[in-house]
Amino acid sequence: MFLLADCQTCFACCEQIYRPDLRGKPVVVLSNNDGCVVARNREAKALGIPDLEPFHKIRHVLEQQGVTIFSSNYELYGDISHRVMTTLSRFSPEIEVYSIDEMFLDVAGLNQDLKAYGEIIKQTVWREVRMPVEIGIAPSKTLTKIAAHAAKKIPKLNGVCVLDQAYKWQWLQQRLPVKKVWGIGSRFAQRLNALGINSAYDLANADPKQLRKQFNINIERTINELNGIACYSLDQQPAAKQQIFCTRSFGDKITALQPLEHAVSGYAARAAEKLRAQNHSVKTLQVFINTSPYEPDYYSRSRTLKLPFATDDSRFIIHYARRAVRDIFQPQRRYLKAGVGLIELQDKTFQQNDLFHPGQPLKSEHLMAALDSINRRYGRGSVYIGAEGSKQRWKMRQQYLSPAYTTRWSDIPQIKC
Repeated sequence: MFLLADCQTCFACCEQIYRPDLRGKPVVVLSNNDGCVVARNREAKALGIPDLEPFHKIRHVLEQQGVTIFSSNYELYGDISHRVMTTLSRFSPEIEVYSIDEMFLDVAGLNQDLKAYGEIIKQTVWREVRMPVEIGIAPSKTLTKIAAHAAKKIPKLNGVCVLDQAYKWQWLQQRLPVKKVWGIGSRFAQRLNALGINSAYDLANADPKQLRKQFNINIERTINELNGIACYSLDQQPAAKQQIFCTRSFGDKITALQPLEHAVSGYAARAAEKLRAQNHSVKTLQVFINTSPYEPDYYSRSRTLKLPFATDDSRFIIHYARRAVRDIFQPQRRYLKAGVGLIELQDKTFQQNDLFHPGQPLKSEHLMAALDSINRRYGRGSVYIGAEGSKQRWKMRQQYLSPAYTTRWSDIPQIKC
């Protein structure tokens, strides 16, 4: 049996943890650059606030209805997620962190009532982290997704749904559109609808061999999973990323080369940090910039550079990223977005250098390790490469940013008794 713990409206609930005065009140969280609504708690959904709606279109509506607005605070969300996952990991030796707000646990062989066990997990996470979670328990990962969905939508379940018998999951499958099945995208759903498969129940009763011929082996596995036959095990060591991209829109459009170089340098440094975290180095670098597609004379260019040797040193990556942006920059334009991509990665464990080049110097390894260690201990940005600039006027617009309650000394909450 598998258990899926799914944080309830994760970003919005993270904001309420240190703002208990907002419990029971509508809260929304905006995307990068305060662009659109990406998270709504239950009270905000009840008001009919749509998902992914541009903020500028509904700002007056949110203000009139007394909705509390937050900019995305990924530093806070990441730390709260880590606390939730650490708490959940106590309930099973085999776990899979599926996303920032979801974790699979293997609960096979548990000599305890599954419903009661789910209740204990739910209560523990709330007591220790103040994060509400829904629990789905079933014999396959696809069915746990359906169970967690039911736990969220059916109040009588009290946030815990156990699908331990076929008639239980079949009842839910009859009421679930096929496009809501885990792993079935919108295009797949349209093709399945054309074949008369409209619900999860229809898919569970379809011929897996026949559909495999028309689609792929994954559809056969999904059908088996919907019938309680586990085809997917826990991925306890997720594969390293094959490419790393860091892109952002600017808070204010950039017209000069220097701030654009600062922005690209910052993105390159962040991408390099992620690269080192998975013990990889990069051989090929891509940089792109573009203006707003809604402005006349739209301009978008990219440059791909082959590095002289594989590296994870932020200084080298920034150097070539700046060279690329100078090549594609055109004056008299208002740039809205830029990005840096590391697109040819190598695992450093098995890295082989060129016969005629010694590769990255050893002192780079020590320097980057010290850089990352300091930033982990004292907060990201405590030490940075000078090319990133100090004022960073290009940073994202975050008008409604909440404090970093758990990762910045100056933002630690104060309790007055």
